[in-house]
Amino acid sequence: MILNLPHNGNEKLASLEQRIGAHEALQTYWYCSNINVIDRLGINDHGPVHIKIVANIALKILRLLMASGIEPSAVKDHKLSRSDAEVIVVLAAALHDIGHIVHREHHEEFSISVAPPVIKELLDGLYEERELAIITAEVLHAVYAHKTEIEPLTLEAGVLKVADALDMEQGRARIPFRTGGITIHSVSAMAIDKVQLRRGKERPVEIRVRMSNSAGIFQLDNLLKRKLEHSGIKDYFEINVEIGEERKIVEQYRI
Repeated sequence: MILNLPHNGNEKLASLEQRIGAHEALQTYWYCSNINVIDRLGINDHGPVHIKIVANIALKILRLLMASGIEPSAVKDHKLSRSDAEVIVVLAAALHDIGHIVHREHHEEFSISVAPPVIKELLDGLYEERELAIITAEVLHAVYAHKTEIEPLTLEAGVLKVADALDMEQGRARIPFRTGGITIHSVSAMAIDKVQLRRGKERPVEIRVRMSNSAGIFQLDNLLKRKLEHSGIKDYFEINVEIGEERKIVEQYRI
């Protein structure tokens, strides 16, 4: 699976994307993650489609923030480049959910256990040893801190957390809804028609959400709001929600 990232001249990011697409173990971890969460637990996708969406959202948020003059932590604290910060965010997005191969519960902790050898293989030859160690540390922090109640210590980790929450369009219900998994999570996800990111008028990033059923409020209140509040970067976002004519999602529900 290719992430289809806009590289914008970032050669290391382009190399990373190519290596991710060719990394059989990582691709298989995504597959195994979905076996656990979809087939065995009946919840939504945490595999390659989710990873592709989150990686692209995270990269866009980071670039919008940088365009507003906000420096990534990798630049401010380690004197790395903005291109390196993009590598950190994308790599963290690629690895943040692989702990699902162990279990849904505590998957964040399992992810940071599984990730280090994958990071080393994906970045081999792209960085000298010291830079590789720094990027590994920053990626692992971001992966762990995407857990809702954990407070991120870096801009990049906050970006990943918000990006993870923004995978909420209809497709987020993906397979479980189609197989009869009707829950407030899947119904509310089906209510979200579109999530758009753009430069904000009053803040660096505007999140515009269009929904066709007010059930989508659950996604915003229970997922996005909670992650934003624990992102460390919530003041950089303005959120606008449009609710169109109510569309029926579920014809019948039985307990």
